[in-house]
Amino acid sequence: MPVNVERHDQIVVITLDREAKRNAINGEMTIAIDAALNDFEDDDMARVAVLTGGPNVFCAGTDIKDGSGKPTERGGLYGIIGRRSPKPIIAAVEGFAFGGGFEIAMACHMIVAASSASFGLPEVRRGLVATSAGLFRAPRTLPLNVAREVLLTGDPISAERAERIGVVNAVTDPGGAVAGAIAMAERIVLNAPTSIRATLTALDEIVAEGDAVGWEATQRASDTILASEDRAEGVAAFFERREPNWPGR
Repeated sequence: MPVNVERHDQIVVITLDREAKRNAINGEMTIAIDAALNDFEDDDMARVAVLTGGPNVFCAGTDIKDGSGKPTERGGLYGIIGRRSPKPIIAAVEGFAFGGGFEIAMACHMIVAASSASFGLPEVRRGLVATSAGLFRAPRTLPLNVAREVLLTGDPISAERAERIGVVNAVTDPGGAVAGAIAMAERIVLNAPTSIRATLTALDEIVAEGDAVGWEATQRASDTILASEDRAEGVAAFFERREPNWPGR
């Protein structure tokens, strides 16, 4: 199975398990993530989910060779990007969260990261754009100038910097992200379930209009990229393990 699920009383730990492919998301993993989160949301005894990639890497984003499959009904892209969960989901990040991996982390309600973790949106290096909500969630999650830096350079930022600018809620020692996320979940579980649901629902309603505008802008950017020679060159260079020679059109 590309996803493992463990129960810790009222906390569910969902682990991406495709480490040989750096947890890159293919169609099978999208379905598995969606199913795990649907089960979590539908389980009255489950209060908080922790989503992790395991001890070495969080997620490298879309499997460029195979694609990430179709968006799911409840979760959208990757089974999580478009999800509006009434229960908290905490990302526990070890290693890197790049491209769609960072977008998955931003789709969660909170992020706990090991000090060795890093976050990035390197799509421009491949002639692409961040199509899984990164174009509008990055400037909402990060300060605008930092979002521009991340999106335009493709350079990653460290967990310490991410915490300093408010992207990451807590930084742990390497290997401690899941434990740190569970500790945060245990603090949430102490509170009233109805209050938690009402709060998350209200927050989702507040940002819903911005999301709609963001998806429209993302689609326009994606249409431009799909028609570009830069995209073809970027993907070819990635598979051929060489530096791209951008046509600029």
